[in-house]
Amino acid sequence: MSRRNIIALSLLVAGIIVLFWVNLLVGSVDIPVRDMFTILTGNGGVKDSWRFIVMESRLPQAMTALLSGAALAVSGLLLQTAFHNPLAGPDVFGINSGAGLGVALVMLAFGGSIAVATVSISGFMAVILAALAGAMVVTAIIFVCSSIVKDHVLLLIIGIMIGYLASSVVSLLNFFATEEGVKSYMVWGMGNFGGVSMSQMPYFALTVILGLALSIVLVKPLNILLLGENYARNLGINIRFVRNLLLLDTGLLTAVVTAFCGPIAFIGLAVPNIARMLLVTDNHRILIPGTMLAGSAIALLCNALCCLPGEMSIIPLNAVTPIMGAPVIVYVIFKARR
Repeated sequence: MSRRNIIALSLLVAGIIVLFWVNLLVGSVDIPVRDMFTILTGNGGVKDSWRFIVMESRLPQAMTALLSGAALAVSGLLLQTAFHNPLAGPDVFGINSGAGLGVALVMLAFGGSIAVATVSISGFMAVILAALAGAMVVTAIIFVCSSIVKDHVLLLIIGIMIGYLASSVVSLLNFFATEEGVKSYMVWGMGNFGGVSMSQMPYFALTVILGLALSIVLVKPLNILLLGENYARNLGINIRFVRNLLLLDTGLLTAVVTAFCGPIAFIGLAVPNIARMLLVTDNHRILIPGTMLAGSAIALLCNALCCLPGEMSIIPLNAVTPIMGAPVIVYVIFKARR
């Protein structure tokens, strides 16, 4: 590892630590740093309201941003490597749109509940299950198409078309839905890292960590894929199996994040390109950890920017992420043209 990469990774780690503390401290209620330490260490002598704000709102929200940023960024990196396209990402492949369609069906068509035989699920759990189901269905469709279509550019186009179809169905559901249903769906679609409670955090974190661990296991096949598919086949790499495994991992990570946090734009698309510019390498042994760290840092920064000091409301997450991601994508496009 070069000195430049060591410095870049160290700065990302330091940035994550600072931004994590910023997320804990920034909000409508000012909590002194000393009292924040007291709350986190479990000692007494602090207002119960402050303890509730930190342990039930700010801490799980910061942890969710940390994990979600890493998950979405790695998902984008896997897709960009598998399809040799720096503009590939979970939202481009329609996975986010699939999750949105699942939630739209529950909120707009079924009145916020799912009923199967004698079992009925409603509220937040119904939204989570619907988003997971929608994202995994789209992933399964792309998975099947990848076993039929060999051209990765054509497969990318298929993913984009699936996203358009899902968005079209959502538009129709919005047209015929009630005002309350449309409002609920719009709020979910704005994105929010505050969707994971502390009691749900172990399950959310375990799923994300398993997905990230799988991406690390795939480092060697990813590096070989960079040399070309013919070279990879000569080395005994099963291209179709690796690509399908990448899609499965991407679908899992994107589905669980979208289910809890809503469809978050640009992080999966822009952060891998940011990591490449910082590390100046295509070696996935360095690029995957760097992308995870960059994704966590960007997500924590966006979450901090969403908070309005002195106000009781926050800016929608998807109003901030394009500010970070759009300039990067424009730069990548112009760089490719040159």
